[in-house]
Order: sequence, then C-alpha cells, then structure tokens
Amino acid sequence: MTDATRRIPVITRILEANDRVADENRRRFAEAGVCVVNLVSSPGAGKTTLLEHTLPALRGGVRAGVIVGDIATTRDAERLAVHDVPVVQITTEAFGGSCHLEATTIRQALDALDLDSLDLLFVENVGNLVCPAEFDLGEHAKVALLSVTEGEDKPIKYPLAFQVAELAVITKIDLVPHLRYDLDAMRAFLEKVNPRLPRVEMSIYTGQGLDAWMAWLEEKMARAAKRG
Repeated sequence: MTDATRRIPVITRILEANDRVADENRRRFAEAGVCVVNLVSSPGAGKTTLLEHTLPALRGGVRAGVIVGDIATTRDAERLAVHDVPVVQITTEAFGGSCHLEATTIRQALDALDLDSLDLLFVENVGNLVCPAEFDLGEHAKVALLSVTEGEDKPIKYPLAFQVAELAVITKIDLVPHLRYDLDAMRAFLEKVNPRLPRVEMSIYTGQGLDAWMAWLEEKMARAAKRG
C-alpha cells in the first residue's frame, strides 16, 4: 500500500468526525434561531473589511456576533469588537497553525457566546482557499470572497471553494482600472466552475455591491428562520 492510499482513509475519518460535530453545531444553531455565514477567502481578500462595513449596516435590530479564525494575533478581532458585537478569536497557532477552522473549534468557541441573544453569526475563516472549503462547520452558507488583486484564475485553480459556496463576493472592484485584470475572464471562470453561483461585485470604498450583499444576508436569514 502506498503512502497516498494510506492517507485516503485517514482523511476520510477526519472529515467524518468533523461532519458529526458539524451536525451538532447545526442543531444548536437551529435551536437558538441563529443564521451562520462562513466567510472563506485567500489572505487579504477583504473579509474583515467587509464585516467592518456590514455590522453597522445591519437593519431591523439584527443582533450579530463574529468568530474570527487566524493562525496568530487578535488584530482582526480587535477591529471588529469596536462595533459593539460579541467577538470570539480562535488562533490556530497553539495546535499546529492549522490553515482552517473545524467544527470542533467552532463548538468550543460557542461556549463563549450566548447564542440565544444572536440572530446572525459570522465565521471569518482562516485565510485560505483550500482547506476551509472542505470542512463543514454547521453553517447555513459559505461565502467565497475573491479580490481582483489576486488575478482572474483563482476560481479554476481552487474550484471547490466556489463549488460549495452559495455566493461569490468579488472585492476591490474599484481597483480594476488600475490593474491588468480581465474582469470578463474572471466571470467566465466562475461560470465554468459553478454556473449557479450568484455573485456580488463590490467596492467597500465606493459602496458598490453593499446593498446587494445586505439583501442577500437578509434573504439568507429569512430562509434559515423558516427551516428552524
């Protein structure tokens, strides 16, 4: 038996164990009536910046919280905590610098949150387009962010992230005129990887796409509430 074939059952067991805990998390979210959105992207795509503008824009008294995943530092959590929302930081450096969050780490983080006092919970995953796509956390939806500064080909280089996502957010769209960037090629790559994936093309600094993003969140919360 080769090393490669030995790794396959090990990986399978890891994912099966993760999925069992993800189902537990999902039940907890349903019981508390919390909609959970998992943000995945490469480092620097703009997850924290998106949340910095999303949290104050939430309407109707929506009560939000955030779980932040990073390998090291609490910098992103500190940026979000100023918006007077509960923020829990997970740093993976202590257990090997994992490049993703798993259902077990989310379960542990939930002990620091009062789920009954929340309507919406964001998970800002560790910056990585590979591993976070493979691990179910019990969330209602994954959202894949892709900045124009990363190049057009990320959807076809890392297809799983965009296949499991329910929304693609194209960030820093205001920079396109200043880059050698083929926006149509990126759109075509997304279409090839996941023809049914809706997308929002966004610039935080001009406001483009923010209303569409907020509308998507409201619809996702409404659907989660119906499912119970």
